[in-house]
Amino acid sequence: MKAGKMTILAAALVLAISSTGCGNKKASDSGDILIGANFEMTGGVASFGNSALNGVKLAVKQINENGGLLGGRKLKVLEADNASKADEATRAAQKLIADGAIALVGPVTTGNTMGAVPVAQEKKIPMIAPTATAVKVTVDERSSKVYDYIFRACFIDPFQGQVMADFALNELKIKNAAIYVNSSSDYSKGLQKFFKETFTKGGGTIVAEESFQEKDTDFKAVLTLLKSKNPEAIYVPGYYEEVGKIVKQARELGITVPIMGGDGWDSPKTVEIAGKEALNNTFFSNHYAPDDTSKEIQDFVTSYKKEYGDQTPDALAALGFDSVKLLADAITRAESTDPNKLKDALAATKDLKLATGSVTLNATHDPVKSAVVLEFVDGVQKFKAKIDPK
Repeated sequence: MKAGKMTILAAALVLAISSTGCGNKKASDSGDILIGANFEMTGGVASFGNSALNGVKLAVKQINENGGLLGGRKLKVLEADNASKADEATRAAQKLIADGAIALVGPVTTGNTMGAVPVAQEKKIPMIAPTATAVKVTVDERSSKVYDYIFRACFIDPFQGQVMADFALNELKIKNAAIYVNSSSDYSKGLQKFFKETFTKGGGTIVAEESFQEKDTDFKAVLTLLKSKNPEAIYVPGYYEEVGKIVKQARELGITVPIMGGDGWDSPKTVEIAGKEALNNTFFSNHYAPDDTSKEIQDFVTSYKKEYGDQTPDALAALGFDSVKLLADAITRAESTDPNKLKDALAATKDLKLATGSVTLNATHDPVKSAVVLEFVDGVQKFKAKIDPK
């Protein structure tokens, strides 16, 4: 009986060890390099999240077709839908890391990104925000300390707000403007702040500031009030869902002045909601222009159209693509997938040519890069101007 018990015990031990080994193989022994994609696949900004995820997948496909990384290891994307909610972004980050992701890409919006930042920092896993533009994404507001493991592929709100203010003053020759801001969005309020600062410093006057809330649908009462102030332009820093309705209703009220915004306008849904004609004489800051003739941009646009049925990639797709290329470059230079080595390699990124431009990450883990201003002409985005950092 004693020998029989020992045999059973040994068998159980072997089974336990085998089970543990299988559980770990998914994360570390398969040879795949696992990247966690934490995106808004459903919910209020699903158009953004799915575009960024498309860019991520295209970059991964290209890298794998070119032989992978670190001697032939393939990249594999682990996907998690944060449903356009910050608390879901937190849970998605936790799940992706638990499933073996060596780095995270996403979410898209600042609010949802801030749900994932504490998780990446606590677990010491590098995270790249493709499109979250608020300063606080990479810098702790309380301590002013840079987050060691958080990086981004996009320019930040102070620059974006400055770009549109300078464009209004110097290109449109606007001397006064109204601002219509989403008071429930950190992104929108940040752009409001920096646009106002630059515009007034440059001699412009803000004649009115009004606000709306996410999910609002009727904007006519406030737009009528703004119209009565006779602004020469209206700045609407928001996301496509509300922006499309605001532009449509503004034109219905006879507001013909230029309407301006930020990169949150960049979605095919904007045209669907507002209508092509209503969007004429509107302008927004963005990360790249698909009709830019640079080789990097045209190579990306051609590849994206081939992959996704001749669909023109928006900036979200381009920045999702760039985020993976940024990470792949760090893995190559670090010669490792160790998270600590990766975050050091990411911080040292310099003169890396990506779809949205040549990128050098500064001391706050933000890329120093140009912005563009796009104009809607009969529903089509047209390159209007390129603005370099001062």
